[in-house]
Amino acid sequence: MQFAINTPNFDFFGDPRLLAELAHEAEESGWDGFFLWDHILRDRRAEIADPWIELAAMAMTTKRIKLGPMVTPLPRRRPWIVARQAVTLDQLSNGRLILGVGIGHDFAREYSAFSESPDDKLHGEMLDEGLEVLTKLWSGEMITYEGKHYQVKDVQFLPRPVQQPRVPIWVAGYWPNKKPFRRAAQWDGVTPIVPDGELTPSQVREIISYMKAQRTNDTPFDLLVAGNTTGKERGQDAAQVAPFAAAGATWWQEAFNWNYSLEQVRERIRLGPPRIA
Repeated sequence: MQFAINTPNFDFFGDPRLLAELAHEAEESGWDGFFLWDHILRDRRAEIADPWIELAAMAMTTKRIKLGPMVTPLPRRRPWIVARQAVTLDQLSNGRLILGVGIGHDFAREYSAFSESPDDKLHGEMLDEGLEVLTKLWSGEMITYEGKHYQVKDVQFLPRPVQQPRVPIWVAGYWPNKKPFRRAAQWDGVTPIVPDGELTPSQVREIISYMKAQRTNDTPFDLLVAGNTTGKERGQDAAQVAPFAAAGATWWQEAFNWNYSLEQVRERIRLGPPRIA
């Protein structure tokens, strides 16, 4: 199992210089990844940064850890713009990008405030088409694409990503809704969310069993879970995390939100990831 830090991109986390410092501290403390939320509005007043710019700053202060948005609502962005951003970040980080994607939501009017539809079904269609466009552009070949929502005519994007055959793509979805997980099975990983609390090891086993039935190849597949450990009580932390690893989860992310102070986040980063062996 690998271990990551996960933070919002707003409030004090909206400072790119600070995020670059925290990413460096995370790498020095033994973490394997650092992932960011992707929001453009909140349901309250907040200072918000663009996660792609923050991730670029973080790439410049690190050499080893994986970086990525977790997750970016692809229907809220143009897939060709994300294709450019992703390849640029993959080049800048020397192949350390993981692209987390989802349909997003309209809780803070991140669609409707800009006269865009908040319809989830529409966003699911756009996500599927957007991923197809994005990955075709990553190929470096001349492409043409005719979809319901996106059309591309005679376009070639260079350079290609450092990572081949492409940047890993992890898809988010609410369990037990099956459609997002059928979508995720086509790609490289899944970030499951449960609407009524925290994911359990038994749910992880259910998800992995379902994903195996949907997968059409036996390439490695990641499953990301989230929670909070103490960093001090090693036995307690191991007892919390180990059942998820045993169930098949491949990543644990230490998840922070707006209720944490900078001091709490920084201390937990410096204490290092939990150990399960």
